[in-house]
Amino acid sequence: MTDRRLAVAAWESMFRAQHEIFDRISGDFDDVFLAQAEYDVLLTVMRSAGKTARLRDVTSNMLISQPSVSRLVDRMVARDLLSKCADPQDGRGSLVRATPEGASRFRALATAHARSIAAEMAALDDDELAQLAHLTDKLRRASAN
Repeated sequence: MTDRRLAVAAWESMFRAQHEIFDRISGDFDDVFLAQAEYDVLLTVMRSAGKTARLRDVTSNMLISQPSVSRLVDRMVARDLLSKCADPQDGRGSLVRATPEGASRFRALATAHARSIAAEMAALDDDELAQLAHLTDKLRRASAN
């Protein structure tokens, strides 16, 4: 049986660390050509085969509602960061693809953002980083059930 006090303490520590680090690295998105939410959409798309993702997969990776993701994607299409078409596998769904402009902007920001993340995570060695990734993946898998 899980010790409730220890669980709450661990949760609060994890939450506060994430929040504080996020505040520090969010500056990567100040005065640049991609908002953080746009970066998150492009992250999912760029990691997908052919730099194309189903809109529902983009939505599942975002922390905002489906209608909000749809509006964001439409704005990104208007800005020539993404293209959007019907999903031939799912008549109700859509596919989004990074345009050359979107891919270029993503890569430029991703390089700087990765440096910021690595600098923040440098307090942990490689074994600790692997353990942290394993533990957080385990928490996410357990909450999916």
